[in-house]
Amino acid sequence: MSVTGRSNVELHEQAAAEAARRYEDSATERERVESRLAAGVRFPDAPDALAVRADRILDRGGLSPSAVVADIHGEAMDLPDANERIINLSNELQAWSFLPRGVRAGATVARITLRRDGRELPHGTGFMVSPRLMMTNHHVLPDESFARHCFAEFNAQITADNLPDTVVRVELDPGTFFAADRRLDFALVALAPALDGRPPGEVFGWNRLSVQLGKLVLGEKVNIIGHPQGRLKEIALRDNALLVRLDDFVHYTTDTEPGNSGSPVFNDQWEVVALHHSGVPKKDDQGRVLRKDGKPWTHGDGDDAIDWVANEGVRISSILKHLAGLDLDPGRRTLLAEMGPDSGLDRSTVTGPALPSPTAPMTSPDGTTATAVPGGTAPQTASAPQTASAPQTAFAPQTAFTPQTTTPPQTTPTPQTTSAPQPVSTAATAPEARPVPHKAGLPARGTAFGGRRHLVFLHGRDQQSKEPADLRREWTAGLNRGLTLASLPPLDPDDVWFPFYGTRLHNLVSGRESTAEAIALDRLSAAAAAEAFAAQSPTGSYEQLLHEAATRAGMPQDGPAATEGFGAGLVGTLHRPLSWLAARSDLDEWTIATFLRDVDLYLADSAVRQSVLDSVLETIPAQGELVLVTHSLGTVVGMDLLTRLPDGLDPVLLVTAGSPLGMDGVNGRLLARGPHRPPRVRDWVNVWCPTDAVAIGCPLADERWGKLDQLAVANGRGRAHDIDEYLAHKKAAEAIGSVLADRG
Repeated sequence: MSVTGRSNVELHEQAAAEAARRYEDSATERERVESRLAAGVRFPDAPDALAVRADRILDRGGLSPSAVVADIHGEAMDLPDANERIINLSNELQAWSFLPRGVRAGATVARITLRRDGRELPHGTGFMVSPRLMMTNHHVLPDESFARHCFAEFNAQITADNLPDTVVRVELDPGTFFAADRRLDFALVALAPALDGRPPGEVFGWNRLSVQLGKLVLGEKVNIIGHPQGRLKEIALRDNALLVRLDDFVHYTTDTEPGNSGSPVFNDQWEVVALHHSGVPKKDDQGRVLRKDGKPWTHGDGDDAIDWVANEGVRISSILKHLAGLDLDPGRRTLLAEMGPDSGLDRSTVTGPALPSPTAPMTSPDGTTATAVPGGTAPQTASAPQTASAPQTAFAPQTAFTPQTTTPPQTTPTPQTTSAPQPVSTAATAPEARPVPHKAGLPARGTAFGGRRHLVFLHGRDQQSKEPADLRREWTAGLNRGLTLASLPPLDPDDVWFPFYGTRLHNLVSGRESTAEAIALDRLSAAAAAEAFAAQSPTGSYEQLLHEAATRAGMPQDGPAATEGFGAGLVGTLHRPLSWLAARSDLDEWTIATFLRDVDLYLADSAVRQSVLDSVLETIPAQGELVLVTHSLGTVVGMDLLTRLPDGLDPVLLVTAGSPLGMDGVNGRLLARGPHRPPRVRDWVNVWCPTDAVAIGCPLADERWGKLDQLAVANGRGRAHDIDEYLAHKKAAEAIGSVLADRG
């Protein structure tokens, strides 16, 4: 049987080889962690990571706040020590519910069995992540065709009476949904209904996956439930510690066997933190895999003869972010949305316009291949909306899986793109301490578009270190890629007006030309900087902006810790919404915190607003037809600019890309207050990416915005907010190019 040109054995060996390479590459970090563990440091992680973890433990009911208070009340300790004490308590003092919750988690795990040549062969492990979707490894289910030969076996286990349980078989249904990625080694497949017609997740339960980080810190225990070597269900319980956390993978010491491929890796609150996918084999100096007796391993020896030195899992947050970037039809988006609000897929994959249904393996934004097959009949697609409410009936406030109850937990995420929050160096993110010399904007040449039409690019924040000419070329290059896709002629950068306010805004915001005091960001974490920005907000509105953005991104407003009155103060009131936004988007905490700071100061400080608008008006044509393309903070500036244009300038097209205008805390403070149709604008196109945290208020749904075209696009991984990505999309470029090409 062909499996995308390679056998399962080859795929498994490739996964193990890549895991071994990452294990070797992370040796320095692992040695550092092991050294600190040996020195008695229980959790050798960053202070911010410990703070987020402590807050999450309380939010998830891992410990009662009263128990924490009783433990630390009689002893004076600083905040890091308190956070570490909370994590330690959760590891040592398990509530009675730990065991029944583990049983409930285990019910979601099934053995995947392969039909081949008239035989049924145990093949791997999978676990339910929604009422109808099961997750496993790509090397277990490489493609739709292979999946059609497999089925899932629930209750393949020994009961409390030490008797075999009644196994329930459920067929896989890859025609309804199948997605897989080789690099992250995951597969997500739909299951057929159980014998009684119910979705399998409603029968056996399902795990609520969370895109937020903070579910585990270095040195903390993990648990794995699976079917090693195809045997009946087994558990590796709390005898294992997290050693290394990479961007997309984690290494831990859990004792697993090959059949555990596709098993869920749980923390002590029974949240899935990773997808187990490979052991790390010990190798000799020649790179040969070694057996337990120290001799070189050969294929005939079998996997159980290998000397496994560690295990590797795929971070669940990375898998969820990958799924959020896939282009899927509405029916499959609805299936993903059933994974619930914590997954980050309920809003980012459902609110935008439907994208074309793929008919072949697709390339996701990060360039890896993910197969989302077009199979599934019309009745299956049509039935999806009827069960879209399942997530609202499948979550309990203190459990990660159950087909009953309603309230999602209050959780505290951490950034998606980093393994642990760290103070950021001044070279990377902190504003320069000295003023930046002013740079002038660039007018277009007089012959551009017959001298009658004018294309103006209006940039966003954090451009002070760049040259206007370079920025104009970058914007034009992105637009030209989109124009080529739209079969329209490319543009010359010299034909574009490029007002530049970057240096002036930077100098104002950093306190050189306003009353705001400069903040030493090089000495603060992103969360601490956000607290400082809130304290210095001219109108006290920074905190409002941050909380509104997080709320629009689906952050739960209530949770166990909030009702107990303990826990939120551990990491600061702004850490939770900030890290939630970072986890739900493609932007890091620093970018989000500083972006909202600049937006807040522009809207709240009249001197900042007036100076920025004056800079833009210095490089704006006086008459003719205006095509105004704006990005990020520039969309806010652009809306104000439209109220101050020269009378002879006619705005025929407005393009807003990656815009925060949908937030009430932004549009309510424009010069023309609230959602409104931009004055004198004939046509308006708003383009946004679901993983762009700046565009969290999109699509612009308020009717007061008037008629506009809204384009939801999928930008590249790590480039969700980049303007050249936005302009490179065919429809966005076509809207601009068609107006410029019209000589009528």
